[in-house]
Amino acid sequence: MVLVETRALVKRFGAFTAVDGVTFKVNRGEVVGFLGPNGAGKSTTMKIIAGFLEPTSGEAFVAGHDSQTDPVAARRRLGYLPEGAPAYPDMTVGAFLEFVAAMRGLSRADARNRLAELVERVDLAEVWNRRFEALSKGFKRRVGIAQALVHDPDVLILDEPTDGLDPNQKHEMRELIRTLAPNKAIVVSTHILEEVEAICTRAIVIARGKLLADATPAELLARAPEPDPERQRLVRTTRLEDAFRHITLETAGS
Repeated sequence: MVLVETRALVKRFGAFTAVDGVTFKVNRGEVVGFLGPNGAGKSTTMKIIAGFLEPTSGEAFVAGHDSQTDPVAARRRLGYLPEGAPAYPDMTVGAFLEFVAAMRGLSRADARNRLAELVERVDLAEVWNRRFEALSKGFKRRVGIAQALVHDPDVLILDEPTDGLDPNQKHEMRELIRTLAPNKAIVVSTHILEEVEAICTRAIVIARGKLLADATPAELLARAPEPDPERQRLVRTTRLEDAFRHITLETAGS
C-alpha cells in the first residue's frame, strides 16, 4: 500500500529552484533513505510532504491525503521530526509530550499508556522532569522522535534522526526504526551512509533539487566506480560512499 507519494514536486525560492520535479512513492513496510549533499533539497521536500511548505507546483500525498488541500487528514497519519528538535524550551519533557498527546486528540488514559510505552522505548525516564532547554542535543533528538510517535502514525518523516546521538544511542535508534518499519512507511534523511545499509530497504539520492537515483542499497553499490588502489590507500572510503560521490558529483554535473 502506498503511504507516501510525491508527483513532480517543484519548489522555487525566487530565482533559486530548491526542488526540481521530484517524484517517488513509499509503501508500507519500507524504510527509504533520503540522501543528498547539503542544500540538495532533502529538507525542503520533507517539509512539503509534511505540509509545512507549499510547493510551487506538483503534489504530495500522505496515506492518500493531499498535504496541501487536505492537510488535517494528512497530518493525522503523519509523524514528523524536522531539523533540530522544536519544543517549548521552558517546558519539561513530560509536560511537552503530554501537550503533544492532547493536541493529537488522545484521551488522558490513552495518553498515559502511550507515553509510558514511549518513555521506555525512547529511553527518556531520566529526563522526564527536566526542562527541554537543559537537555543535551542527543536527548532533544530523542524527545523529537517521541513526539513524532505519540499518535502511532502510519507515516514517519525523520530528518536526521540520529543527529547528536552517541554510537550506542544511534544503535538503539536504528533498532527502534527497524521494529517500527513493518507497519509504517518511513522516510529517513541522513548523512550517515552506514545507516542506509543498516536500516533502509531503498535509497533515494537527490542533488541540486533533482532525483538522481531510487534503488536498493545493493543497486546503489553496483553504481560505484572501480576503486582506485592508490586513492584508497590515502583516503579510506566505503563502496557506498564512492557510489554516493559518483551519483551526486558526476551524474549531477553531467
